[in-house]
Amino acid sequence: MTDPRFFESLLALSVAGLAERIGAEVLRGGERMISAVAPLASAGPADVAFLGDRRFLDSLRATAAGCVIAPAAAADVVPAGAALIVSGEPQAAWARASLLLHRPMDLSPIPLARAAEDETVRADPGVVLGQGARIGRGTRIGANTVIGPGVQIGRDCLIGPNVTVSFALVGDRVKLYAGARIGEAGFGAAGSRSGPVDVPQLGRVILQDGVTVGANSCIDRGAYDDTVIGENTKIDNLVMIAHNCVIGRNCLIAAHTGISGSVTVGDGVIFGGKAGIGDHIAIGQGARVAGGAGVLADIPPGETWSGYPAKPIRQFLRETVWVSKQASGKARAGKTDE
Repeated sequence: MTDPRFFESLLALSVAGLAERIGAEVLRGGERMISAVAPLASAGPADVAFLGDRRFLDSLRATAAGCVIAPAAAADVVPAGAALIVSGEPQAAWARASLLLHRPMDLSPIPLARAAEDETVRADPGVVLGQGARIGRGTRIGANTVIGPGVQIGRDCLIGPNVTVSFALVGDRVKLYAGARIGEAGFGAAGSRSGPVDVPQLGRVILQDGVTVGANSCIDRGAYDDTVIGENTKIDNLVMIAHNCVIGRNCLIAAHTGISGSVTVGDGVIFGGKAGIGDHIAIGQGARVAGGAGVLADIPPGETWSGYPAKPIRQFLRETVWVSKQASGKARAGKTDE
């Protein structure tokens, strides 16, 4: 379910009423009441889920969702106990449904005294604190920073100027340097007949104890599950971490690294500057990603990968030497011919 500190649940709708408002067709269960959206794997009897790709047919067969939005071709796979809405654009229909059932909490600013654990919390001029925000003792917040509604920040943290923190739970001794953006919506769009539809991002960001996030870096909240940054991980300036990523403890991520959505990173991984990581990739504990590498496949624990597409560094170096020799040989042959 969505975290009530960050999202307001709106009025429940019948399956028939929901289908009408999202432009889809009910095949069965129109009288059932639905109060939330959820993925297939975690949906319950009051939730609506969707099938967007046939890769998830096994999840569809096992779902406990009260209602499923699916293409007509998959209607016979939907469990008999679930209400069924048929749509030619199920993900876009689900995105529209989420807007009818959930809404982010309003900022509704509050004074520092209502958010602070005690008088040791300091806030510079221009700080805005949302309704329900909580700030642990000894924490300092820089000028013009916005802490969104429901955000929880631990003790002895340093939040720099012009930072925004929303939809986030932040541990103790966390440092967020100037201009960091924590908890913004991840990039998600579903195709529809009228053009791309934004998919609402209903998850959170979890920053564990001792995390550092450099200036102007961005960490997106989860699409539904959480984006998690493990204890004592250090993130440089100008780094992008997309929705649903889970980053381990004691990782080092250098500037201009971009990590796509749903990447899982083990403990102690190091990313060189300007590394790029494709979506849904797993990087094992203690691995190393060289600067400028483009990772398009899983990296086993302890290995160092380089190049584009990235591969084990010894293989990359052998291939680089071979290509260099071939190029040099052709160049010499060309001079001889002259």
